[in-house]
Amino acid sequence: MAYTLEQFAADCKAALKADPGIGGQEKVRACVEKALKDEAFVEKHLGSATKDRDIIYQDPELGFCICAHAYGDARQGGPHDHGPTWAIYGQAVGETTMTDWKIVVPPEGEKPGEVVKTDSYVMKPGDAKLYPVGAVHAPYRAGPTKLIRIEGVDTMTVKRTPLKAAS
Repeated sequence: MAYTLEQFAADCKAALKADPGIGGQEKVRACVEKALKDEAFVEKHLGSATKDRDIIYQDPELGFCICAHAYGDARQGGPHDHGPTWAIYGQAVGETTMTDWKIVVPPEGEKPGEVVKTDSYVMKPGDAKLYPVGAVHAPYRAGPTKLIRIEGVDTMTVKRTPLKAAS
């Protein structure tokens, strides 16, 4: 039986209600991996997806979002965090080279913080990674990709830390 969006959302909600911290977020990451392994789920929610970002579910009680992302071309994202929330990236189609960064100079007023690279890895279909509150990362996509991303809250509604690579 296929993993439905309704069951996926219910599993995520149950995990976060039981533990809203890292433990619950890791259980949500495991749910993302389960969804990515379900070909019917991926086809239904990402097969014809064309938008950079589409919220396909937002929990009315806890506020977390399940987003479908589809990128048709190469993209280099800058170093960023998710403000006061966490996110889980789940690679469905294509590959994303992700770089992790560390803040070495905190932002001050209008001046962005400075970051340095700490790690780089390739996310392949089926991979899911949790980025806790404060984790800084940057994606690079050499070609078309599709992913599922869970956001602790809608990241379009929060202020993010202004950051730039240290010179």
